Amino acid sequence: MGKKIIVAGLGHGGIAAAAQISQAGFDVTVYEKKKEGTLGYDWTDIFAPDALGIAGMSMPPEDKYEYKEDMTFFGPTSQKSLRQHVPEEHLEIKMERRDIYEHFINHALECGVKIVYECAVEGPIVLGNRVVGIKTEQGDIYGDLVIDACGLNSPVRRNLPDSFGIEKDAARNEKISIYRAFFNVASDEEVDAKFKVMLFKGGELGINWIASEDDHTDLLMGRFEGFGMEEVEKFTQLLRKENPRLGEEVIRGGQFVEIPVRQPLSIMVADGYAAIGDSAFMTVPIIGSGIANSLKASKILAQTIIKDKNRSFSAESLWGYQTGFYKALGSGLAPLACVKLLLLSLNAAEVDDLFEKEILTEDMMTIGGDFTGISNIKIDPKAMVNQAKQVLSDTELLKKIIACGVRMGKVSAACTMMPKKWNARRVQSWARVYEYAFR
Repeated sequence: MGKKIIVAGLGHGGIAAAAQISQAGFDVTVYEKKKEGTLGYDWTDIFAPDALGIAGMSMPPEDKYEYKEDMTFFGPTSQKSLRQHVPEEHLEIKMERRDIYEHFINHALECGVKIVYECAVEGPIVLGNRVVGIKTEQGDIYGDLVIDACGLNSPVRRNLPDSFGIEKDAARNEKISIYRAFFNVASDEEVDAKFKVMLFKGGELGINWIASEDDHTDLLMGRFEGFGMEEVEKFTQLLRKENPRLGEEVIRGGQFVEIPVRQPLSIMVADGYAAIGDSAFMTVPIIGSGIANSLKASKILAQTIIKDKNRSFSAESLWGYQTGFYKALGSGLAPLACVKLLLLSLNAAEVDDLFEKEILTEDMMTIGGDFTGISNIKIDPKAMVNQAKQVLSDTELLKKIIACGVRMGKVSAACTMMPKKWNARRVQSWARVYEYAFR
């Protein structure tokens, strides 16, 4: 076909799209800063297995995964918990991060994708109003299309011209700092909830989980402000009082990372450019899970590229990727960002009230493996507001919940107003309306 496609970074969505495009006969090369065999953090991750088939991949070997336990959610001090009830056919699978990458990369190589390791991407090459390649530590590399899979802090997206209208950075409350480690098991005590998710524990603005496994205890701490080991050590001591299985010794992990927890990128494409995965903020805003969404988006992107008969890879020809993504996924993810903003506006006592007064329900927390769009969201803003009106005497909390419901309505309306066809002026005007709805 004579067209060269560059994938910047080995993000999950990027490598999945690369495989599908390469199978269609395109010349596809991925440029990754890390060494071969070193991708993936030293812990497990979870995702919906149906996304593999959507992206054209097989299931991994059975000894490489297991099915995830349902999560049980807790407020800061509330004794009332909310347990997910994900149907068996929609359970997510849990795999080692390195095994996930190995599975994806091997599939891509079989499809003809070329991968260049130890080649850090530094930014885009832009000529006129078009992305024509990437700057790397090994020199400039030119191509007909750049797929940006460099992640949350992508140097490609962050260095695009302002005229493209593409958001460059996530705000502080739109990303969460994560510490995660596997600790030894200190007690044989049985637990009622094997996968505990705690909101605002200890009054801290963030999310924590403790997953009890046979040979370790999986601890995650998430904060909307940066934090270090001193706070980790202090907080784990607090958690051990209620979770005696949580030992003192770190067996694996012990790393800090940042992930996006916000609405999807308002504009994902430009002439010669398309963003995917964390580069386009495709994670579920409440829990940060994003692998399945990236895989599903990869199919939409690959189909859009393959259908471009003129091989122009212009914003106009790529716009179908964005509209397709929002129809399938984005219009469901965006309202969840409103719920995250509501939670960030609350204090610990108000979060407890959401649990105690059953404004949050078990159905609302069941955002599981079949998350494919707005029809699968369990959070009904009208039902949430009506329930709050019936049971709350706290007028300030009620006002916040009503405001959240109004914001969700505005965001959903904005998603339906997205231009069906590309027009730079109209698209950028729409993007401003969409972005403003979250303020």
